[in-house]
Amino acid sequence: MTMAAADIKTRFDAQNESTKVALETTLLDPRFYTTDFDEMDRVDVTPVREEWDALIAQMKADPRRAHFKRTEDWDDVDFEAYPEELRKELVDFLISSLTAEFSGCVLYKEMKRRGSNPDICELFGYMSRDESRHASFINDALKDFGIGVNMGFLAKAKKYTYFKPKFIYYATYLSEKIGYARYITIYRHLERHPDKRIHPIFKWFKEWCNDEFSHGEAFALLMRSDPKLLAGHNKLWIKFFLIAVFVTMHVRDHARPAFHDAMGIDIDEYDAEVFRITSEISKQVFPLELDLDNPALKERFSKMVRISRKIDAAHQAGGIFGTLRKSMWMGAAGLNFVALYLIPTKKNEIPATSRLEPVW
Repeated sequence: MTMAAADIKTRFDAQNESTKVALETTLLDPRFYTTDFDEMDRVDVTPVREEWDALIAQMKADPRRAHFKRTEDWDDVDFEAYPEELRKELVDFLISSLTAEFSGCVLYKEMKRRGSNPDICELFGYMSRDESRHASFINDALKDFGIGVNMGFLAKAKKYTYFKPKFIYYATYLSEKIGYARYITIYRHLERHPDKRIHPIFKWFKEWCNDEFSHGEAFALLMRSDPKLLAGHNKLWIKFFLIAVFVTMHVRDHARPAFHDAMGIDIDEYDAEVFRITSEISKQVFPLELDLDNPALKERFSKMVRISRKIDAAHQAGGIFGTLRKSMWMGAAGLNFVALYLIPTKKNEIPATSRLEPVW
């Protein structure tokens, strides 16, 4: 085998391994979703028409169309010099982020393709465009590690989870808004501590999070166009998704200690700030919020981290006993989630508001 052929094979194997990681479907991995497209097609945004048209006009203008490209600001970094654990966690962060962005791209593209409602088709066409750019930009960044994700194969092979449209609204609204909060918090921190910027992609986060913010605003308008989605028994579902999204982020962040330590970020303080920003933003639409100052909530979040580590250890051990221990700890995670759910929330006294602007 020639050196050129060997290099191609190495890169192909690396891409296959990266794609395999992106294909994993666990409780913490980003998922691909499908929904009831006929129900989506019946959405009527008349109650929020003025705000809707303003948002669509902003998306159509596409102010960030030239943003997701490498420029002279892209630092040359010797990633091989990084400790192995840091490289592993940084790559995991990038692949997980790519999968989440591409998940949105696939779902939004399908909503446009399957629909006939002009409002819905136009919105999701723009959102699919944005998410495609994000995913492709991350995939380009992975080349610095000699790896990449086969996104075409990922779209065909990844398992899809069915969610009703309202569940898509709740989950994706929170994912987009918490994504905004994560990106802007990291960006602000690294502005103050540029020596901790372990990857040049973080320089792009300020404008990037504007896309996340706008996407969240779109889902807020979809929910506000149908007030029953924010009342009655649906409040129970909103509470479920608030807990699920927040606790998933908390556990996932604690699984990357070297990554956060290299950036000088205290995980608990960072998560607390992201949760605060997300909760404050979500008051624009949700009738309730988690009581983030409740010690019981904080303890249950921490307990979920400890349980997650037990699950990982049992999974790594394998065999019959490892499988049994994993099942036991999965049950413990379920019980801990129930305990989290039983913690009282705080009522949001602020009425649903019009579109927000990003807070810097």
